[in-house]
Amino acid sequence: MEYSILDKIRKEYKPKLPECLSRDISAVGVEEVNLDTQHPEKAKLKEIMPRTFGKKYVKFVQKPEKINSKPLSVGFVLSGGQAPGGHNVIAGIFDSLKKINPDSRLFGFLGGPQGILDDKVMEITKEIIDDYRNTGGFDLVGSGRTKIETDEEFEKSLQVCKSRKLDALVIIGGDDSNTNAAFLTEYFAAKNENITVIGVPKTIDGDLKTDLIEASFGFDTAAKTYSELIGNVERDSKSAKKYWHFIKLMGRSASHITLECALQTQPNCAVISEEVKSKNQSLQNVIDDIAKIVMQRGNNKENFGVVLIPEGLIEFIPEIGALIKEINKLLGDNEELIASMVGESKKQALWLINNLSPSSSIVFSSLPKFIKEQLLMDRDPHGNVQVSRIETEKLVESMVEKRLLQLKQAGEYKGKFSSMTHFFGYEGRCAFPSNFDADYCYSLGYCATALIAAGLTGYMTSITGLSKPVSEWVPGGVPISLLMTTEERKGKMKPVIKKALVELDGAPFKTFAKNRDEWAIKTSFTYPGAIQYFGPDEVCNKPTITLTLEKGK
Repeated sequence: MEYSILDKIRKEYKPKLPECLSRDISAVGVEEVNLDTQHPEKAKLKEIMPRTFGKKYVKFVQKPEKINSKPLSVGFVLSGGQAPGGHNVIAGIFDSLKKINPDSRLFGFLGGPQGILDDKVMEITKEIIDDYRNTGGFDLVGSGRTKIETDEEFEKSLQVCKSRKLDALVIIGGDDSNTNAAFLTEYFAAKNENITVIGVPKTIDGDLKTDLIEASFGFDTAAKTYSELIGNVERDSKSAKKYWHFIKLMGRSASHITLECALQTQPNCAVISEEVKSKNQSLQNVIDDIAKIVMQRGNNKENFGVVLIPEGLIEFIPEIGALIKEINKLLGDNEELIASMVGESKKQALWLINNLSPSSSIVFSSLPKFIKEQLLMDRDPHGNVQVSRIETEKLVESMVEKRLLQLKQAGEYKGKFSSMTHFFGYEGRCAFPSNFDADYCYSLGYCATALIAAGLTGYMTSITGLSKPVSEWVPGGVPISLLMTTEERKGKMKPVIKKALVELDGAPFKTFAKNRDEWAIKTSFTYPGAIQYFGPDEVCNKPTITLTLEKGK
């Protein structure tokens, strides 16, 4: 492999660990913590997962003597989209396993969950993992989006783990991937097999979090990477003074990335999908709000600005959200028929219009051709529309331009409008992890090993106190089943991990809402610059603004 200078230097970084994990991992035990967890769907989930629902949250404590010293054999899989820090999770598992017993072994399944079904693995050695420490990407073993969901796939997974003599399987992924982990746990338990299943919270989207999962790994790095790019665009916009930039940001359904980037860069406008839904705003309402800001700035002779648009916005606009729901069900119920129309977008659209409800049919017909085609693209393996491939930024930009033309004809708009569109997504998923994510991911790896050594299964690694110095972080594990609810997938209700959306009564959104009117009219751009790996704490070890505000710092 060829290495850049930074690549070489970053491999030497020594991630920090919470106090109880930084001493003797062989002497780490668990302590159960009673929490008031009145799950709203307790009865339903208890029926679906009778053997694993109802476990308690645990935190790790140091014991005076070694309690875990036998060699362990562990397999892991990277599931779903990439997120900065994944390799440090693996490094954390590897190092902690070897500290418990040098004869412990770690195996990575290749290409995501499909690697489990195909029994394709590689053993991780010190020489191998040392090449990947503190690096971005998932290229050590690769990732994938295969969903393990049938009895045959569960049984195949079990037999592969048994044939490899694995004590545990660690699933590093987001909400759908960890839902997989919950059902694998239940299946293994039903078969009376003593194979531990552990989940690790991964997603740049930031939508896998609770009070006990304060952040999913990768969010910190991705948000800071996008904020650098946005700041650069803002500086250019302020310099040229002639373009409006419409920037769509990755983040799946939730607007956490957009909100964090807005707090870091102070753009003229940032749409928050959850607010759109809360206010029951139509697409035209959203367009009118943006056009009003452009008009006010234009009338002040400031014909430039930046608009941030969350990736999942289109799903939160009531009329389009209802349309997508209907399309998902129709596509799920008529897979063979739709497959026979491959490449015939016009035929697909006509069939769809004839089978949609009258209101959704009108909405679909009103959309530009390119949006119609993108709404009909193949769903991901979980039945979700691929929102990253829907060019919402271009839809919004074109509709704002149309609205401004109307305002100009009415004599209300006196400015000039020129625009550009951008999508920042893949640029941030495999960046060198920030110091925060490097430390956090390494600690999550240690957490996974501690849960395995304690014989606990069906847990997700949990670290709280993330706004404090690393030594004060509190590592533990939260039962995956406690994070679950039921949602419609492929037209049917299924148990899944509930997505955490932006809370409109939370400190991050309130801080944004308090300042956005001023940012809209007065150019208040801030320029975060590139992620810094060396220097004072306030520069290179600062957590996201979201996390800082949520913890009242």
